Amino acid sequence: MRLPTRPQTSVLPGVAGTARVERRARVLLPRLRPGDIAVLEHPALDRATAQRLVDAQVAAVVNVAPMVSGRYPNLGPEVLLRAGVPMVDGVGSEGLAALTDGRRVRLHAGTVLEDAGHDGADGGRVLASGRALDADTVEAELARARQGLATQLETFTHNSAAFLQREQDLLLHGVGVPVPATRIAGRTVVVVADGPEVEAELTLLRPYLREQEPVVVAVGRSVDTVRGIGRRPDVVVVDAAVPDGVPTAAALKAARDVVVRTGRGTSGKELVESLDRLGIRPLRIETDATAEDAALLLADAGDAAVVIGVGMHATLEEFLDRERSGLASTYLTRLKLGARLVDAAAVPFLYSGRVRPHHLLLVMVAGLVALAAAVGVTPVGQGWADQLSETLQGLLP
Repeated sequence: MRLPTRPQTSVLPGVAGTARVERRARVLLPRLRPGDIAVLEHPALDRATAQRLVDAQVAAVVNVAPMVSGRYPNLGPEVLLRAGVPMVDGVGSEGLAALTDGRRVRLHAGTVLEDAGHDGADGGRVLASGRALDADTVEAELARARQGLATQLETFTHNSAAFLQREQDLLLHGVGVPVPATRIAGRTVVVVADGPEVEAELTLLRPYLREQEPVVVAVGRSVDTVRGIGRRPDVVVVDAAVPDGVPTAAALKAARDVVVRTGRGTSGKELVESLDRLGIRPLRIETDATAEDAALLLADAGDAAVVIGVGMHATLEEFLDRERSGLASTYLTRLKLGARLVDAAAVPFLYSGRVRPHHLLLVMVAGLVALAAAVGVTPVGQGWADQLSETLQGLLP
């Protein structure tokens, strides 16, 4: 008699998931769900975008363009490697056209295939082909990119000089910076940007925010992160050029001041009108600097005593990693603020917290114990001790 056998199943190699396809990262990111395979066109993937992909818990990332362009050592691929997210790049426009949003696909050895299921004989039809990136490949490409930094620094210097010439009145004299209703002069201002480390840095700052009550300026979507730790931002800075970065109406109404950044020669009329319909009368700052830098300039023009930057970029590699026109404004704005700008990561080392009542009580107890010990070794103290001992013995039956 022939015994029944279990149906044969094969586990196909690679990573499978639902493809979410969109050229622009800022449009794709809000649509991602855990387990999705992100398909985008993002040359030289930067750290911030990579971290958001990791936070979205994607199963893999497919890039139409090269992950490392070679112009500078961008940090995004290393972020994905550390998180264990598989990467395929260079699939090209034809590959992008072949990938349908919402389709189940599988990545294996640099190819994107139809996900034929667990019992598919051929593992699915090849839809796109590129290059699978591993740690050795990424490190080799980043090493070559570092050799070209001198050229990038020359371009950066030229862009900075041009930006300073265009924005000298704003940067040097504060012309065009609005005056908010929130009092800034002489106070500490915490400027929160929507950077990759913003949540961790805000957690470190919680005791400082609770005890010192600084002015909190939130940029764009970082408002939600600030409110998530139970803090209401005093000022919100939104960018008219990034409509999907505008916070919710509730978050905007909770702030005392709303400032809209518009580019030179643009009005931001659509955003301003939408805020007017919410009953919000925003202030405006017209500059080609980023919203993050506009928030720093707002604190500087208001004569803040100290400015603490949260979720911002501090190193040369991080500056270059952003590869955007606002890089010059970031550099010059930080020069403008100078020693008044402090990174959030340094605050816990500089601020130990406010003295609390139980701290004073412990000091008093320790002082009384030390005083009693000192008196106890003197003849008078020994006499008092003998009298106390005799009194206690008389009280006992």
